[in-house]
Amino acid sequence: MRTKRRPVTKLMVLLAVLLALFHLSFLWGRLEVPLPQVIGILAERCGLSVTPTWTDTMAVAVLHIRLPRILLAAMVGCALSAAGTAYQCVFQNPMASPDILGASSGACFGAALAILLGHSGGGVTALAFGFSLLTVGLVYLIGRRARGSRILNMLLAGMMVSSLFSAGTSYIKLVADPSSKLPEITYWLMGSLSGAQGKDVVFFLGPLLMGLIPLVLLRWRVNLLTLGEEEATAMGVDAARLRLVVIFCATLLTAASVSVSGMIGWVGLVIPHFSCRLVGNDCRYLFPASMLMGGSFLLLVDNISRNLLATEIPIGILTAFIGAPFFLYLMTRKEGA
Repeated sequence: MRTKRRPVTKLMVLLAVLLALFHLSFLWGRLEVPLPQVIGILAERCGLSVTPTWTDTMAVAVLHIRLPRILLAAMVGCALSAAGTAYQCVFQNPMASPDILGASSGACFGAALAILLGHSGGGVTALAFGFSLLTVGLVYLIGRRARGSRILNMLLAGMMVSSLFSAGTSYIKLVADPSSKLPEITYWLMGSLSGAQGKDVVFFLGPLLMGLIPLVLLRWRVNLLTLGEEEATAMGVDAARLRLVVIFCATLLTAASVSVSGMIGWVGLVIPHFSCRLVGNDCRYLFPASMLMGGSFLLLVDNISRNLLATEIPIGILTAFIGAPFFLYLMTRKEGA
């Protein structure tokens, strides 16, 4: 009983940390908005009758700038961490990350192409999302047609297709207008939530639910995939079909995340390892822990990116600065330490 209760207790602590960061994020910003005013603005937004004690500028900052960004940061962190956990379990590879099948490279190519063609906002998001799904679909087809181990074939196909789309992105940057298009493409590729809007949250919510709900419901079956295909089949699980469902859900989460936030690396690689250290490798607890920790991590990093310096730091840069040293620490840390 104690071993079951301990992971649940840790999950409750992670949930409390996420909720605390979520609420504190409204207080951090260039415009000071005290806590009572934040509560009043949000309460009025929910339809409650509240006497205004805030300015219109405060209301705009809380509702139209901070709220979409905070929601998107928590959702993207949750999605990338869940996708990374799913890929690591399916491919039985601790180095697997959300971009292992080329989803991120395809999204970057689609976004760069959209910017080159003069699209902005929703057009960039839509093209990035579409090319991300197209890339993984192509990788899956190549992996199925190739001979040998299907998992190994998909990994190799992911590397090759990702390289092709990365080359395409480089060519787009080469021919883009250096005074207008190129800086926009470069900034998008670094990853940022600075332009988050309510429509981005609405767009992201659909793929988020479509990807997370099956993963949460099937997480106990994913445990069997970690034992190997033969063992999973012997226990009555259609390993090939389950792997396809998990890959599709993880790809959907990755594609949606990159399309609304740009390239944000390391979250889907580092957070699953931290979660595994915290609650163990049982997917029943590992998936929820990764989602909660990923949301908290990206919320924290986003708050640092928009408040540390006078000029906002792209969040993709910060996740690399923070994620890489922590991952090196995990690699070199002794189990008994």
